[in-house]
Amino acid sequence: MSDAILRPRRSVLYMPGANERALEKAKSLPADALILDLEDAVAPDAKADARKRVAAAAASGEYGYREVTIRVNGPGTAWHADDLRAAAEAGPDAVVVPKVDSADTVREVERALEAAGAPDRTAIWAMVETPRAMLDARAVAAASERLTVLVMGTNDLAKELHAEHVPGRAPLLTGLSLALLAARDTGKAILDGVYNDVKNAEGFEAECVQGRQFGFDGKTLIHPSQVEPCNRAFAPSADQVARAQKIIDAFDEATREGRGVVTVDGRMIENLHVEDARRILALAEAIAGR
Repeated sequence: MSDAILRPRRSVLYMPGANERALEKAKSLPADALILDLEDAVAPDAKADARKRVAAAAASGEYGYREVTIRVNGPGTAWHADDLRAAAEAGPDAVVVPKVDSADTVREVERALEAAGAPDRTAIWAMVETPRAMLDARAVAAASERLTVLVMGTNDLAKELHAEHVPGRAPLLTGLSLALLAARDTGKAILDGVYNDVKNAEGFEAECVQGRQFGFDGKTLIHPSQVEPCNRAFAPSADQVARAQKIIDAFDEATREGRGVVTVDGRMIENLHVEDARRILALAEAIAGR
């Protein structure tokens, strides 16, 4: 099983790179990962200062267990190349690249990071947020071993589709599914997109449950209040952990006894159930280790 998938990324919080107080506050939030943002959250005249601030924060080592990433400005913008160089020098856990539409874009980013001296541990997270990205998602995901995570850009996808934001996200389900298939086929992790209505706790939790049921590894967030309910939604429940252990114990006992048929609570158990049970336990253990 891929290490990229086993690392907990239940809650991945965007933090505005131009806001020093926000960067400081992030050190105490229970998010699994942080995206220090140089793109949408930063005005054009603040980009240079934010770049320095974010690079220093990412290099500081002051964020504990949290995975620290930097979202650069997209390919084709005036800030993209400078952002990549600064991120490479800072050596965050990952560089988040918006508007990734093709495998060529991934390879260009990889070459730029390596030319700027990025350490091997600095991964690429590719944001897929356009119709072309959905249709080419597998090629994007397979373009580089340095690419470990796909990030859904659901706001931009809805805009490109001329779709409405509705409960249940019916207009986006095809795109979500295509990206998820691509991630699983290539052994990469994948994060669901943001939920915009910060005050609608019930709607947010419903979308977290939907994302978990689909198979996403976690969700990107825009407000600290979303972190704890997201962590709960994407963590294995106590019942799931107990059942996973029961399945593994029953399978191991049957193997020792040479029995070819295994049942748990009246249901047939196959290798695929055991593999999923082991994944659930591994994730629960990784979360508990924090």
